[in-house]
Amino acid sequence: MDSSWIPIIVAAGWAILLGGAGGALTEIGPWYRNLKKPSWQPPDWLFGPAWTVILGLAGWSFYIGLTEAARPQALLAVWGLFAVNFVLHFLWSPLFFKLRRPDWALAENVLLWLSVTALMVVLPRLAGNSLAGWLNVPYFVWVSFAFILNAKIVRLNRPFGASAAA
Repeated sequence: MDSSWIPIIVAAGWAILLGGAGGALTEIGPWYRNLKKPSWQPPDWLFGPAWTVILGLAGWSFYIGLTEAARPQALLAVWGLFAVNFVLHFLWSPLFFKLRRPDWALAENVLLWLSVTALMVVLPRLAGNSLAGWLNVPYFVWVSFAFILNAKIVRLNRPFGASAAA
């Protein structure tokens, strides 16, 4: 295989794995339906298309980072940024939906927000291309909105965990 395809495959794989895992780990069942949610929450059907676009753009920024990082250290840092982001993005759904801990998901969301901020600020410096950062602005906006939504759900429904079962 021509090695010029490897960054495309890696970046697309990153986005597809994250999107697929997020969808698979998001359980819209009775527990979720019974949570009190703010009136301004988007409809459930919007989240899939929004994440598809957002992760597609972030994947494009990953491709730019992989192909335009000038030094081996910069390339390693690009890999690090996206690996950390992958883990933090992946963790949110199991915390919220599987463990039924929106409060833990909210705390984790802060780390995810910082990771996306790094994609906007640090990645362009590593790649020498400002587009790499701009492509993550929708990700930043959506994660910021998700934080506010998550915080409102926590406020409306707490406590969670053992204290909620008691």
